Amino acid sequence: MTDAPKYGFDTLQVHAGARPDPATGARQVPIYQTTAYVFRDAEHAAALFNLQEVGYIYSRLTNPTVSALQERVATLEGGAGAVCCSSGHAAQIMALFPLMGPGRNVVASTRLYGGTVTQFSQTIKRFGWSAKFVDFDDLDAVAAAIDENTRAVFCESIANPGGYVTDLDAIAAISDKAGVPLIVDNTSATPYLCRPIEHGATLVVHSMTKYLTGNGTVTGGVVVDSGKFDWSASDKFPSLSAPEPAYHGLKFHETFGALAFTFHGIAIGLRDLGMTLNPQAAHYTLLGIETLSLRMQRHVENAMRVASWLENHPGVEQVTYAGLPSSPYNSRASSICPKGAGALFTVALKGGYNACVKFVEALNIFSHVANLGDTRSLVIHSASTTHRQLSPEQQTAAGAAPNVVRISIGIEDADDLIADLDQALAAANG
Repeated sequence: MTDAPKYGFDTLQVHAGARPDPATGARQVPIYQTTAYVFRDAEHAAALFNLQEVGYIYSRLTNPTVSALQERVATLEGGAGAVCCSSGHAAQIMALFPLMGPGRNVVASTRLYGGTVTQFSQTIKRFGWSAKFVDFDDLDAVAAAIDENTRAVFCESIANPGGYVTDLDAIAAISDKAGVPLIVDNTSATPYLCRPIEHGATLVVHSMTKYLTGNGTVTGGVVVDSGKFDWSASDKFPSLSAPEPAYHGLKFHETFGALAFTFHGIAIGLRDLGMTLNPQAAHYTLLGIETLSLRMQRHVENAMRVASWLENHPGVEQVTYAGLPSSPYNSRASSICPKGAGALFTVALKGGYNACVKFVEALNIFSHVANLGDTRSLVIHSASTTHRQLSPEQQTAAGAAPNVVRISIGIEDADDLIADLDQALAAANG
């Protein structure tokens, strides 16, 4: 697929990164279940370890199955390269790792997955990093939050749990002016609905556990590099622009150009952090991506029908789905996600916390789980689960107030989903 840009999305999701196996002719990407790889000779081994030649050394760093997945996701996102890792949370650390240092900060949206808020507000402090949380609808506040120690701006394209759509173009303009990269979590949208790089993102991260795999079988993460950021324009990013002692003074940006971040993610990030994606998980995700566009079309179609029905239910106070004409994010969704506003949103129930609990427990088709993006419809009460570590103010800012339930619409029959929601709402209001 060397001429990949001329192919459509539906073709690329099946073929990008996949070539007949040279040894056997196998058409599907094999699972290379191996730890290490035999070197041709001592000179070959030395060239690989010096980053003078691309190849396979050890599966903590590189693996042919994982490499195929990296190429496929990078192609679908329109990036120069990608690094796969063990989870979406791992991908976030992998994205920040070459950029940050003690005393440095990331400016992050308040509308993020609760686990990300915890990771950024608590865990990264142990690295000496910090996060500033800002309402990304307030562009002046975003610009004001960036200071001399800011090394990245972080947001979600379609925010979990509320389904809010970020104005990526405006945020990218602010990041560019400040000379720092914009990192966009595109998990909820997928590259089928949104391509953040086309809106100015430097890096794109995914929890591949969700829509990319789509079947709830494995965890995985990926960082996609646009290849467009000038890491040498300032002294803010020495990991990429300055000599690297571990590789005899090699300068990643000078040596690898558009692939500098990708090579650093493998040669330094995976080498030292060890957040490796196993080849079997990569295989499952490759299989899932083959039907990504088909699934996302059905997800969006179902979400629109269900959200429209919920909006008119007497027991419902609010539905946050950006695809609804009543949503304040509807026009933005049309430009950022022209093929649909995803399938993730929240519902605020008039009965409050207790009604939410009864509602979740009364559902039959919807599975009560801490996941989203499955072919199955899923539900969770975020305030008591995924966002329970946050303060009430943080919960509300993130769209996870106590009277709110998060819904991830699957690909089942929409009439069946509506019937299940109807009886559960009746139980909640009974």
